[in-house]
Amino acid sequence: MNHRLSHPSSVIIVGGGTAGWMCAAYLAKQWGADTQITLIESSQIGTVGVGEGSTPFLKQFFADLGWQEQDWMPDCDATYKTGIEFANWTNSQRFSQYFHPFFTPLDQQTGELFFDSCQQLRSGRANADVKPEHYFCAAEMVRKQVTPQSTKLPGDIDYAYHFDASKLALSLKSFSKKLGVKHREGKVAEVYTDKGNISGLQMEQGDVLNADLYVDCSGFVGLLMKKALNAPFKSYRETLFNDAAVAVPTQHMSNEAIAPQTRSVGMDNGWMWQIPLTSRIGNGYVYSSDFCSADDAEAALRKALNVDDSVPARHLKMQVGRLEQHWQGNCVAIGLAQGFIEPLEATALMLVQYALYQLIEGVGSGKPLASAQQAYNQEMNRMFDGIRDYIAAHYYLNTRTDTAYWQACRHDMKVPENLQYLLDKWDSGACFETALDHLDSELVYLRPSWYCILAGMGRFNHLDANQKVPVHQSSLAHLDKLTAHYFSTQQRPSTW
Repeated sequence: MNHRLSHPSSVIIVGGGTAGWMCAAYLAKQWGADTQITLIESSQIGTVGVGEGSTPFLKQFFADLGWQEQDWMPDCDATYKTGIEFANWTNSQRFSQYFHPFFTPLDQQTGELFFDSCQQLRSGRANADVKPEHYFCAAEMVRKQVTPQSTKLPGDIDYAYHFDASKLALSLKSFSKKLGVKHREGKVAEVYTDKGNISGLQMEQGDVLNADLYVDCSGFVGLLMKKALNAPFKSYRETLFNDAAVAVPTQHMSNEAIAPQTRSVGMDNGWMWQIPLTSRIGNGYVYSSDFCSADDAEAALRKALNVDDSVPARHLKMQVGRLEQHWQGNCVAIGLAQGFIEPLEATALMLVQYALYQLIEGVGSGKPLASAQQAYNQEMNRMFDGIRDYIAAHYYLNTRTDTAYWQACRHDMKVPENLQYLLDKWDSGACFETALDHLDSELVYLRPSWYCILAGMGRFNHLDANQKVPVHQSSLAHLDKLTAHYFSTQQRPSTW
């Protein structure tokens, strides 16, 4: 690319999977016929394919592509997601479970009731109801098992998707090729570099490929950025201990309705995801290999699901952390090649999408390359670190004492500075709104999410964690009134 940025005339993406084909589709949509885009992938190299959930941000991505839900959801076994249920993360009867919702414009009134109840309980003024699921419409969708598309809620509703990641990659591949993206099957044998830039890719077939811009979507291996350009990697291991996962699918029970939520259930040495697709339920155990072997993790997952050895399991290793520079020279890393936090809040594809938006903005700015790259790298690091802080809160706020793993999450974690600041303000009774405003430019998760996790995990001083509390009747009455008016109990058929 030129010293002063302009649209590249050619782009090579190394690696397929969901991240690679998201890049291909979006860059082709943005730069069109002015840029020749080629994606290289090898059938010999598998994709991780664990991320079967997403955040509401992905809805905007598909809208930007002009890709309608009916164009891809049926082919990807996709279902809707309005939030995440967390269970078994504490040893408290009262706070044994909570729901982290996505938000709608209709949550404003009940949301303020929720924030007020949290403040009351923080101050010890009342034994208030602080269960997030009693205040937000997304939780009511789960309770009544309705989808966002079967409601008549006004305004822009936040919701996300569950899907088969491998099938989504194939759908994106087909979409991208229709936009003119060239697909090259093969394996990169050698990467040539020159003064911090990629100068060419030697293919196993013998030819050399060149481009103005190279996008590294080669997964954890980081073929271009890590291996060829020696980009330094910042590990999150001192804060986030989980580094492995095992996945086992199960089948739906006959006539079982599909609730639009992900479930995250605490296990002895990590947590288990449960993600409903139209064709199956995706299950996995995310754990720390310092506390649990792969065989023990698989056995624990099978026991929890009541599944025998006839159903195959898939084991995965995770490299948790991020690059210090995501874009250097004429190469940018996106997806697992740039970093990974863990699947807990399903942020992997959100980071791919955000990286693409920032790249398009940086290239289109017309700034000098060094200036655009500095801004890009700072913003991506802020995004990664901000997500890390919120993910870390789940582990640090746990109150389980039954295993060494959960105790280590509280006592041995390197607590991120911003997380510690928020917890200090919350615990001291200081104005939490002021604390959130103070860190506004560094936070990724906003006010409702912080209240949901702190209240949901029972972070209240001098509180009997097993004391029963009456439900906030006025909030539930308001939700019932809304749902009676806006919700239909008929789901969209899974067959579309």
